Amino acid sequence: MIKLKLAPFIIDDFERLINWSIDEKILIQFAGPIFTFPLTNVQLQDYIEQPLLKPLKVIDPQTDKVIGHCEMNFSNPNIPRISRVLIGEESDRGKGYGRALIEAIALRLFEDEKVKQIDLNVFKWNAAAISCYQKMGFVIGRVAPKVLTVEGELWEGYNMVLDRSVFAHKLNKE
Repeated sequence: MIKLKLAPFIIDDFERLINWSIDEKILIQFAGPIFTFPLTNVQLQDYIEQPLLKPLKVIDPQTDKVIGHCEMNFSNPNIPRISRVLIGEESDRGKGYGRALIEAIALRLFEDEKVKQIDLNVFKWNAAAISCYQKMGFVIGRVAPKVLTVEGELWEGYNMVLDRSVFAHKLNKE
C-alpha cells in the first residue's frame, strides 16, 4: 500500500497548482466554485489565508515528488470535510495515489478523538472518485445542495460521509 506525506501548501507551491489547473473543467472538478479560471497567485494567497481551511500538498515519500493537493476544511466544526482533492499530473492518476491520499488525510482528521465523522463532496459524474471513496468506507449521504453549470453542463454532486468506526475497520482489514 502506498503511504503519502501531507505538508502545508505554501506560496512556493502556487505555480505547480496553477499549472495543474489547465482548464475550467479541471479547476471546478477539484476545487468547486471557490476559484475562477484562470487560477492566479492572488486567488491562492486569499485561499491560504482562510482560517478554517488547511490546504496541503501531497508528497510521494519514495520519490519526494509533490503529486497532489488536498484540504482539510473545518467550516463545520462537528464534521470536518476533505476538500479540493487533486492528483496533479495525468500520468500519476490510476496508480493508487487517490486512495492513499484519502487514507492519509482521513488519518489526520481522525487524530482528533472528538471527530466521529468526516465528509466530502463529489460530482455525480465522477465515477472513479466515488468508487475510490466507497472503497475507503464513505457512503453517499445526500445530494449536495449546489448544482453548478460548467460549459453548459449541469454538475450535481453527492455528499459522502465516513464514520470513524467504519474507517478503523477498513484499516484493520488491510
